[in-house]
Amino acid sequence: MSDQTEPTAEHLEREGDIAADYLEGLLDIADIDGDLELDVRQGRAYVSVESDDASLRALSDPDTVQALQELTRIAVQRETGEFSRMILDIGGSRETRRRELETLVEAAAEKLDAGATQASLPPMSSYERKLVHDIAAERDLLSESYGEGPSRHTVLRRA
Repeated sequence: MSDQTEPTAEHLEREGDIAADYLEGLLDIADIDGDLELDVRQGRAYVSVESDDASLRALSDPDTVQALQELTRIAVQRETGEFSRMILDIGGSRETRRRELETLVEAAAEKLDAGATQASLPPMSSYERKLVHDIAAERDLLSESYGEGPSRHTVLRRA
């Protein structure tokens, strides 16, 4: 599949299956219980790990989830030969991060209300920047990403 071809639902489901197998292996090695759910959302495979196990809660730290997501993407790429944009959620970490990003956007909106012409947010992943763009649009703010690589960040302005 080329970079310009949208992945099919079948392809994304296969990515999810490969990711789930990889994650099950990691959880087994760490002796952590977890239930995996697979889904396809917004053109991406989405894998969610849920459990009441306290050890799983320790894995739900955003930096840890990001690292595990990258490892899982590499495992999927090794199997398929293609770049994966799958999303990993551990113990509701994605919803927690969305709430944190909403707080950042609200703080930026307050700066704009106080007279600032723009408000820059810290660097974040492409997935998080997409969430920021969505949150900003919900609040009638203009958003644009600037920078390269790990320093890429979002700048907000009033519409």
